[in-house]
Amino acid sequence: MKTLMITNHSYMLYRFRKELIQELMKEHEVVLSMPFVGHEEDFQAMGLRCINTDVDRRGINPKTDGKLFLTYRKLLKTERPDMVITYSIKPNIYAGIACTMAGIPFCSNVQGLGTAFQRKHLARFVTVFYKTALRKAKVVFFENQGNAQEFISRKIIPQEKVVLLPGAGVNLETYRYQPYPMNDRFHFLYLGRFMKEKGVDELFTAMRRLRSELGERVTMDLVGFFDEDYEAEVKALVDDGIAVFHGFQSNPQPYYANADCVVLPSYHEGMSNVLLEAAAIGRPLITSNIHGCKEVVNEGKSGLLCTVKDADSLYEAMHQMAHIPAEVRAEMGIAARQKMEREFEKYQVVQRTIQAIMK
Repeated sequence: MKTLMITNHSYMLYRFRKELIQELMKEHEVVLSMPFVGHEEDFQAMGLRCINTDVDRRGINPKTDGKLFLTYRKLLKTERPDMVITYSIKPNIYAGIACTMAGIPFCSNVQGLGTAFQRKHLARFVTVFYKTALRKAKVVFFENQGNAQEFISRKIIPQEKVVLLPGAGVNLETYRYQPYPMNDRFHFLYLGRFMKEKGVDELFTAMRRLRSELGERVTMDLVGFFDEDYEAEVKALVDDGIAVFHGFQSNPQPYYANADCVVLPSYHEGMSNVLLEAAAIGRPLITSNIHGCKEVVNEGKSGLLCTVKDADSLYEAMHQMAHIPAEVRAEMGIAARQKMEREFEKYQVVQRTIQAIMK
């Protein structure tokens, strides 16, 4: 059986779906279609054939999107797969429509809603496209109940096509528990893209307020890359001695391990891989009380929840965490790890995914 996987990011596919691909390869010929932006050589070393497919991940441009649709049409005609699996909005829509026209079974993964359903006019447009694209989908995978309910309530897909997964899961062998650090001062960690929708405006505001109150007893490590123009604000935090900027890191584990608490005040998520990884290593979390984040936290036991887009609420949570004794925070980290073992173990997620694909 030949399975074609279509996505918009080779790096993300390798980081979070490698184990699924390895399992599929036991019974399937797997071909990957994606932009080459990292790890394509690792995929090739696994014995996979990779097709470099350009995808404009930002915005809607009729010309480039039309070209992408025609690219997928040609790809399906050339490859003649028995099954297609798509990830992210443009592959879901344009490859989904192409599969429907070609009569090829396909499964789609909705990894989050992004801004598409938060803007009224854009939401109507995307709803129509998704209804058309997913009409013949075999199953549609969601990473949280809120996203699934959005599609059901908009009548994009019926309930019976929904398969709910706990995100991509987390590899507990790769992300092993590490003892809680004994830092001289409290280290908050933000790891991810620097963009408004990750809540960095609220984070920077809360951190400045906390630093003005607690002084050098608290600091923040920043790890990631700039999706938007936040370089000046990050530089100001560094120049003021409030934060340390580490840039993008291919291996985040040492930064999780050194953190007293990992903070992600995101506006929306499918299921945050950062939170899963940090919890697996055994760190308490502070995150937004939204679908895609709150599922990872047992409030008060493995972390704290704050109100989304609310710098004051985030500050209160960070202030509370900074005053919790280290031995209690260590216990919260252990509880976070145990939650990953019970609910988010990677192999279980992979098996549930394959069962849904093959049923």
